[in-house]
Amino acid sequence: MAFRSRFVVGLALRAGLLLLAAFAFVQSLYVPGLGAARVVAALMCIGAGALLWRFIQRTNVEIARFIDAVRFGDLSQGFAYRWAGSGFAELGEALDQGIRKLRDERHNLSDANRFYEAVLDDAPIALLTVEADGKVELANKAARRLLVRHTGVRTEDFAEYGDAFAKALAGGSVGRPRLVPLMTEGVPQTAMISAAVVHRLGGLVRVVAVQPIQSELNAIEIAAQSDLIRVLTHEIMNSMTPVTSLAHTAAKLMSEVESSDPNVRDARTAVETLARRADGVMHFVESYRQISRAPEVRRRTFEALPWALEIEALFRAGAGGEGVRFTLSVDPESLALDADPDLLCQVLINLLRNGAEAARAHSAEPRLSLSFALTQSGRTQIEIADNGAGVPEALRQDIFLPFFTTKQKGTGVGLSLARQVVLAHRGSIAVDEAEGGGALFRILI
Repeated sequence: MAFRSRFVVGLALRAGLLLLAAFAFVQSLYVPGLGAARVVAALMCIGAGALLWRFIQRTNVEIARFIDAVRFGDLSQGFAYRWAGSGFAELGEALDQGIRKLRDERHNLSDANRFYEAVLDDAPIALLTVEADGKVELANKAARRLLVRHTGVRTEDFAEYGDAFAKALAGGSVGRPRLVPLMTEGVPQTAMISAAVVHRLGGLVRVVAVQPIQSELNAIEIAAQSDLIRVLTHEIMNSMTPVTSLAHTAAKLMSEVESSDPNVRDARTAVETLARRADGVMHFVESYRQISRAPEVRRRTFEALPWALEIEALFRAGAGGEGVRFTLSVDPESLALDADPDLLCQVLINLLRNGAEAARAHSAEPRLSLSFALTQSGRTQIEIADNGAGVPEALRQDIFLPFFTTKQKGTGVGLSLARQVVLAHRGSIAVDEAEGGGALFRILI
């Protein structure tokens, strides 16, 4: 309002000055002998007209400069005037306030963008974007840590992690999560995949979330197995304890009976056999009770090479290492492990003994290897390979189940306990086929 009133006053004064100069010039034309006055009046007309034009044009120039500053994103411009009386100080202040508000909004928007970019990049779930033409982009750190083996940016390039995963990226239901097998770092696992469609730059983009849940599934499975084993062993031991006690009592009483009757001798033999088998069943059940107890992991950081050399020495010193060519590899030699060395050592020793036994039974030149390597994702990969008969593909998931064994004298405890120890380290264990045949156990810690 102040700008309008001052602008009108300034405009009226300059217009009046122009009219006065024009009137003086016209009057000088009718009076002879006023040549000099005529020139002065003409100059006054020109000057008054220039003042009026500049006064009017100043507003247009400042507004045009403001629009250009907004259009080109140059929000560092200033429009404030120090002189007063013409109304342009108010105009400049208004334009300055507009520029400051735009500048503040730009800063706020930039801060918000940085915040959301940081949230997206540090999100714990792997996120990928899939363009309409099939181009895939890893959108955050979790995706770049999880998917490190492929080369290329097309959906078909992700078949490295399994055909089902590549098909899930190429298409699928939106907003409905589904479970898809995912092969990462040579270890099969299950991932939950969900997708959403968002608009970007005038087009539609699918955002795919990939969340490996194998560790959660393993934890649930182990807990269910432990509960089942705990209940079964408890009930069996409650039932077998009096049977065992009575069997021993009967065997003791029968041993004190002196008789030449063959029926008595047969009864004594039967009772003694019953007592021994009752002890065997109790020992068998007791051995499975350890599966129901979660291993207590005491993690610490230690050098892998000297620890691996100790494992090699333990293996060679045992009977299982005789006649087996053993190779050890640690890459890099400065590799450090964050694990429980005692529990993990027991796992590796059992796997090495199993591998040596399989190699000796199948090959005239049994071979066994133990290797440690650092993966692209920063985890430690431990591999135990032999040249035995290998594990049939149909049994590769079953061998880690409690009570399952392919050995005549096996108990089905060793690999199940090994899996429990690895899972307690938040790791994974799987079996594959080694080069040239045989079994390859791969552990990721």
